[in-house]
Order: sequence, then C-alpha cells, then structure tokens
Amino acid sequence: MTPEQSVWFAETFGALVSNVGRAVLGKEKPVRLVLTALVAEGHVLLEDAPGTGKTSLAKALAATVQGTHSRIQFTPDLLPSDVTGVTIYDQGSRTFEFHPGPIFASVVLADEINRASPKTQAALLEVMEEGNVTVDGVAHPVGRPFMVIATQNPIEQAGTYRLPEAQLDRFLVKTSLGYPDRASSIEILGGARDRTAGLTPRITTEVVGTMADLAQAVHVDPVVLDYVARLLEATRDDAQTSLGASVRGGLALVRCAKVWAAAAGREYVTPDDVKELAQPVLAHRLVLDVEAEFAGVTSLDVLDRLLDQVAPPVLRTV
Repeated sequence: MTPEQSVWFAETFGALVSNVGRAVLGKEKPVRLVLTALVAEGHVLLEDAPGTGKTSLAKALAATVQGTHSRIQFTPDLLPSDVTGVTIYDQGSRTFEFHPGPIFASVVLADEINRASPKTQAALLEVMEEGNVTVDGVAHPVGRPFMVIATQNPIEQAGTYRLPEAQLDRFLVKTSLGYPDRASSIEILGGARDRTAGLTPRITTEVVGTMADLAQAVHVDPVVLDYVARLLEATRDDAQTSLGASVRGGLALVRCAKVWAAAAGREYVTPDDVKELAQPVLAHRLVLDVEAEFAGVTSLDVLDRLLDQVAPPVLRTV
C-alpha cells in the first residue's frame, strides 16, 4: 500500500463510519469494528439486549455501500432451506430452478441465531465460511461483499441452542452496541422512527472489494507477528482457560489489524492495533476453566490480564 492509497483508504473509511453513525448514534467504536469486519471480509456476532439498534446497524451498513440487506428471524422451526434457498421443478420447462433464500444479500442480519436448531445454524455457518450455498450438489456464490451480522440476546436463554465454541470461532468479531448515552437518546427520541431511510450510498460494493484487497497489502513486521503469536500462546497456557485462541483467531487478529491500521492512514500495523482489537477478536474464542467461571471471571478479564503480562515489541529507531 502506497502513502497515497493509505490516505484515500482512511478518508473513505471515515466517510463510511460517519454515514453509518447518522443512523446508529453515539456508537463510533462498534461501528468501526463492524466496518473493519466488512472490509476484512469476516462476520460479526452481536450480543445485546433488544432495541439497541442492531437492525438499524445492518440496514445502515448495506445502504452505505450500496448493497442489499436481508433479515432472517431465527426460530426453532426454521429450516436450512429457509435460509439458503431451494430447488423447485418447473413443469413448463421441465427443469429444476434454484430459488435463492434471504442469505443472498450483501449484509444479512441473522436475528437471534441461537434460537434456531443446530442444523439450521450449521447451514448459515457453512456459507459464512465458504462464500457459497450448495443445493443439490450445485454451488451458488453469494457474491462480494458478503457479511453476516448475527445477534444473540443475553436474556431469555430458555429454548435456545448455544453456539458451540467451534462455531463461535467462525465469527471474526464479537461486540455489542449497548444503550446510547443521554444526548444520543434525546436525539433518537425526537427524530424519525427509521433513521436509515435517508441514508445515501458513499461507495459501491465494488469499492469495498478494492478496500479489502488494499488492506491485505498493509505491512506487518515479524516482531508484531511474534507479539500476536505470544498472545495466542498465553491464552492457551493460562490457568483460567481450558481452551485458548486458535491459529484461526490469530489470522483473524492480523486481518483486522491490517484494516484498522489502513483506516488510521498507515501502511503498517503497530502493536497498539493488536492491543485495541484483541478483545473483540479473541475473547469469544476462549473457553474458561470451570472454576474460573464459577468465580465470575470473564474472557475479557483474562485478556485484560494477558495484555498486561505479554510485553509488546519495543519501537525500533533507525
């Protein structure tokens, strides 16, 4: 990435954050994280209470990049074909025709994903990983960009199917919006019901692909990669975890750090980028020891402690 490209990237990314922020007020960091996941070509898991703006975020994101948006309400009786689509026989033409499901959109909101059966969850997670929907042996690409924003409620866990750790690992980022501050609440209460209606696109979906390709060219020094590797090892060796972050988690952290650096107008990743993203990228990949869970320890607590213990590389001077 050249200095000119990094300036363009930072300006474009800032414009996207600002545009989405017109619909999702007072939540700049979560918006930046979700946009980082979009450009890094990953998916987001939002764990939040109802009514915090998750649907507005997905709609605003799709409108900002001139993409399509769909919303799937996950329920216990939802079938995999309700998500991916189905092949139907046309008697007139005597051929089978594929009718795409709601998964074929730029930004897909999978609302309350943990309320669907594991079989339906697996159908969604397959297309997240492969970028294709396979029906009757035929692969149908979902296009680029493609991002799933899945949501979970931290309340009302009765009748839900908890996502297994191996499936949680498929999400690039896990974050939450939370409730807005008072000033933002006043503005929301006094404004239009649907704040996404007036949004205009800032870029096209093709430009998102260009940004994704540029982000991959951001330089990561071997000492920064060593820092990431030491963090991963520390999560595995910690006494309060029974399962640490995988290599996939490390790759996800590096991918996000590249986009985060480019969004700041830099052509290189710093240790601060890694520290800033460690919690949203790695926390949901950790499995805590039973005793630690009983003691009220969280994955965020473990990562906070490890980030203090694992020394970042010293800035080099030439």
